Amino acid sequence: MKQAIDVFHEYIARNGLKVTPQRMLIVEVFMGAGGHLTTEELYERVKATDPSVGQATVYRTMKLLCDSGLAKEVHFGDGVARYEQKYGSKHHDHLICEACGENIEVLDDEIERLQEDLARRHGYVLTSHRMYLFGVCGKCRSDGKRRPARED
Repeated sequence: MKQAIDVFHEYIARNGLKVTPQRMLIVEVFMGAGGHLTTEELYERVKATDPSVGQATVYRTMKLLCDSGLAKEVHFGDGVARYEQKYGSKHHDHLICEACGENIEVLDDEIERLQEDLARRHGYVLTSHRMYLFGVCGKCRSDGKRRPARED
């Protein structure tokens, strides 16, 4: 986490911004959390440590974390923006249950190789990509849950 905090400090300094205790608390809570957090979930965790931190400060700090390369915004098809750590994490894809919202990070070298091959066949060099696979998890299928109707 220390390296991520150093990256954030450098980004803040390069952009003429101030390192504040509130920003640093948000960075520490986010980097320590893992997973995929909404700004509201992050706000609740930060507020538990320091009730004086405002929700707008969390929103603005998450933008700074994304701009600095420490975090990225992800969307799982439910209209809610979530954030995951980008710094120091290996590229991964996501399996998302459309019934309960569970999401699983998956790393598969064969899928990565196939994506590279596909891009190369079409004359592309990949610079980034995101793959979200939607379905219904085993638990929801066992419970008889069906996915909601999709509009695509």
